[in-house]
Amino acid sequence: MDTRITASRPAYPLDPLSLDEIAAAVSLLRAEKALGETVRFPMVRLEEPAKADLAGFRAGEVPPRLAFVLTLDIASGASFEAIVDLSAGRVASFERLPTDEFPYGQPPIMIEEFLRAEETVKADPAWRAAVAKRGITEEDLPLVQIDPFSAGYFDRDGERGKRIVRCVAYWRGDIRDNGYAHPIEGVVAVFDLIANRIIHLIDEEKIVPVPKKPHNYGREAFPKTREGLKPLHVVQPEGPSFTVDGWKVEWQNWSFRVGFTPREGLVLHELGINEGERLRPVIFRASITEMVVPYADPTSNHYWKSAFDAGEYGLGRLANCLELGCDCLGHIHYFDVPAADDLGRPVLMKNAICMHEEDYGILWKHYEFRNGIYEVRRSRRLVISFFATVGNYDYGFYWYLYQDGTIQLEAKLTGIIQTAAVTPGEAYPWGGMVDEGLGGPTHQHFFNARLHMDVDGGGNTVTEHDFVPRPWGDDNPYGNVFDTTTRVLKRELDAASLANGATGRYWKVSNPNTTNSVGKPPGYKLVVTPTPVMLAQDDAFVARRGGFAKKHVWVTPFHPAEKYASGDYPKVNAGGQGLPAYVQQNRAIENADLVLWHSFGHTHVCKPEDFPIMPVEYAGFMLKPNGFFAGNIAMNLPAEKNAHSKDNRDDPAPPSPGTSCCG
Repeated sequence: MDTRITASRPAYPLDPLSLDEIAAAVSLLRAEKALGETVRFPMVRLEEPAKADLAGFRAGEVPPRLAFVLTLDIASGASFEAIVDLSAGRVASFERLPTDEFPYGQPPIMIEEFLRAEETVKADPAWRAAVAKRGITEEDLPLVQIDPFSAGYFDRDGERGKRIVRCVAYWRGDIRDNGYAHPIEGVVAVFDLIANRIIHLIDEEKIVPVPKKPHNYGREAFPKTREGLKPLHVVQPEGPSFTVDGWKVEWQNWSFRVGFTPREGLVLHELGINEGERLRPVIFRASITEMVVPYADPTSNHYWKSAFDAGEYGLGRLANCLELGCDCLGHIHYFDVPAADDLGRPVLMKNAICMHEEDYGILWKHYEFRNGIYEVRRSRRLVISFFATVGNYDYGFYWYLYQDGTIQLEAKLTGIIQTAAVTPGEAYPWGGMVDEGLGGPTHQHFFNARLHMDVDGGGNTVTEHDFVPRPWGDDNPYGNVFDTTTRVLKRELDAASLANGATGRYWKVSNPNTTNSVGKPPGYKLVVTPTPVMLAQDDAFVARRGGFAKKHVWVTPFHPAEKYASGDYPKVNAGGQGLPAYVQQNRAIENADLVLWHSFGHTHVCKPEDFPIMPVEYAGFMLKPNGFFAGNIAMNLPAEKNAHSKDNRDDPAPPSPGTSCCG
């Protein structure tokens, strides 16, 4: 059965827009609003129906099919948000973005703007003179790499209400050379994407030599490869255990729908698990809505670096086309994603999402020597993933579903670090040296997961728990007792919180309107890693703009306008938007339709082993059933022995007849 989306397939309300729907939305908007040739489309996506609309749909009421379309006139800078009603064939709303009003903000950067900025900067006489001081000749210029980086915000005249990037440059010896090994330090071009010119050029007096030592990573750079690595094949002779119908997936009692947006990339909708004849909801919608990478180097090439990779670029727009047998192993199901390019033309992103199963070691095991019972079951997980390349870094986002009801999100960080040229013989004070004359600025990566919870349907409540030692006393005569404290989060300002490794702090989302097998509310436990939050000063501009990264956990009541942890448009934004603003309303969050937000990440002090390409670093969290089930739901897994496993000893003794270590 062909499970790929076609134009003729009737759309489920949460299905991404089809190619035909994208074309229709743009065409309707162009015609009704007489959009000119200089109008671009940084974002076209489904305007998703709310949870209540889905309840109506199940009762036979079909909600209108709506498209959200963001436009940008690259000649004037005017931006509009449109809602196009595809069911009615009309534009339902068309509102101008107040990009020239505080706190400002801009639509995400488009690929064509990257290319235009590079071409214009390299043609600028003042910029050419600046790089010439650093030994860059006319012959070098065609190969010089320009990175038009998101510009940050510092309340300057050239920033307020402007659509700007800051362009840094790298020398390359040939087209396949790794430019990040050769940063051109002390030259930064502030480029206005609407005026199409450099509005400010930084050309520092101190000349730092451009490091020229190659650090390449193409296959030709390693003609002699490691020996002795024999094939390791993942074999599923009977195919996968999941079923796919359009965007709906079922696997090992799990049921969910796959979605995708230009900003967030992969979205999971209506995630629930079947128990008997009943589908029990857990999460209505799950995604990564934002990530920010602030740098800790105060020099002119780096202090402003704080890319909001979702809000300023679009993780979904920068998704990779995944390669069979390389990015994912085993029996793969790929989802092709309909999208729009900068001109609003429909395009199909091939193999943007990968789904497969993988072994994950032991799930449960016990050997009882008294009666000889030896039972072990292996864990298998379903992996739904995509990769996005944002300039120098590559980020993988992997959702894992387990057979015991556990949910996990893992971000995989790889790619190439930002670099700084260092005068030979001098130390680099703002990070780690990766080679002579080449430093890597210390920085942080922060992600924010938005989890619209739906534990067993209806209202949910979040409680915060800590493990604390009980004082000596009559009820603790041996000093061995410790307790678990519980704090009910009643209002938004109660809930913004930090992880605490010393107390093992965790959060539980439960449904107080029903009871489990032991008379308690069924729930799911959020398990987080107590890593540093954003370490920039609270009143620093980057902290104002990325305030979501100052806390690990936030809880808000669902509101359709509160979609993103950093607010709608973080590009060249003065800050104060997103979660810090949402929670100032201090709304009630007990027994409500809740959104649980979790900020997590990685603090990176660069080292030689990170270059030329950084081995994967991992960050993420788990949601584990906590009183949700009456027992271990994975007890009924079949005992199976892997037929392709081999004993590597010479002439292994055959197993005794009728015995199996797998039960």
